[in-house]
Amino acid sequence: MATVSMTVNGKHVSADVEPRTLLVQFLREHLRLTGTHVGCDTSQCGACVVHLDGRAVKSCTTLALTCDGAEVVTIEGLAKDGRLHPMQEAFRDNHGLQCGFCTPGMIMSAIDIVRRKGHDLDEHTIREELEGNICRCTGYHNIVRAVAAGAQAMKGGEPLKKAAE
Repeated sequence: MATVSMTVNGKHVSADVEPRTLLVQFLREHLRLTGTHVGCDTSQCGACVVHLDGRAVKSCTTLALTCDGAEVVTIEGLAKDGRLHPMQEAFRDNHGLQCGFCTPGMIMSAIDIVRRKGHDLDEHTIREELEGNICRCTGYHNIVRAVAAGAQAMKGGEPLKKAAE
């Protein structure tokens, strides 16, 4: 066992974990943050995307111990003061979900896309950037619309922060 400490959704957490514990397991099993989903265990589907130090990562292939001292944001950490994040609202308003399984990873990836590419995203860019996120229910049309609307809605919110290189 090894001790890992990190900040998750603004709260300092620490736990003893097996060295092979994945970040997704740590979040779901140790912290009971079940919004981060496990879809494939091979980083193909994107259901497990979280933000690690400001960058989108697939938590199913990230060891928890490599996140020691890091800041992690999950889908549960996006809403502030009882209000959904603009990207969450855009997914709701544009019907960018069906079963909802992929939605947390899609939203976390979409926010990262806006941080990297800016607020004015065209359809081609959104589709290209979402290649690592699979939705088995929709044709992506509403997801693309939701990402574009969320990007625009984020203009009035927090300033875009570039991830640490």
